Amino acid sequence: MEIILLERVEKLGLMGDIVTVKDGYARNFLLPRKKALRATAANQKVFDSQKKDIEAANLKAKKEADAVAKKMEGVSITLLRQAGETGQLYGSVSSRDIAASLGDEGFKLDRNQVTLDRPIKEIGISEVTVRLHPEVTVSVKVNTARSVEEAEMQAAKGGAVSAEEIFETKEFAEAAEGAIHEAEAEETASEEAAVKKAEAAAKAKAEAASADEDAGEDAGNSDDAPDAEEAEEK
Repeated sequence: MEIILLERVEKLGLMGDIVTVKDGYARNFLLPRKKALRATAANQKVFDSQKKDIEAANLKAKKEADAVAKKMEGVSITLLRQAGETGQLYGSVSSRDIAASLGDEGFKLDRNQVTLDRPIKEIGISEVTVRLHPEVTVSVKVNTARSVEEAEMQAAKGGAVSAEEIFETKEFAEAAEGAIHEAEAEETASEEAAVKKAEAAAKAKAEAASADEDAGEDAGNSDDAPDAEEAEEK
């Protein structure tokens, strides 16, 4: 089918070009999305009469897309999915998933604006192209991971991390946490020992003082006894 392009279409041509495409592509995509008109004499006249308006509208749309592209520069989204030990996803990440996630970030897009040759089926970081306008594209990073922790590791590394790396990291974290708990336990035990030692010293001191007091009383009683005997003899 011959069509007149109303905007630039990648691998087809520029606005105003008359090109030939497969009927299905024209009927199912180009014509319903108003990217083209059937190449007839009547439509050619319509295009020629509205060309300036079409170009003006296209220019405005391009400026708006440029503004959005600047905001999207460096954007990275994280999608959490279940996966096996090899990193193979139990399912996949589609252009619809990416568009929805970008929508959560404040960028309203149609899934058809996300260029994805095939669904993402592995853990890792993927560069995905988003077409904001026929002449404006921007690249975003899609961080697919099994957990937030794994996503953070991938972001730091710039790609997927192996099971060994995840294990080593977890092992190190667990060892560090164990060492901290052990040190805290030793510190607590030391403090308790110091308190017990101080209590024992105080108790010993009190017992010694009590013993001295008892000894003094006994000595006093012993000095008074002869006087009583002498008084009795008299």
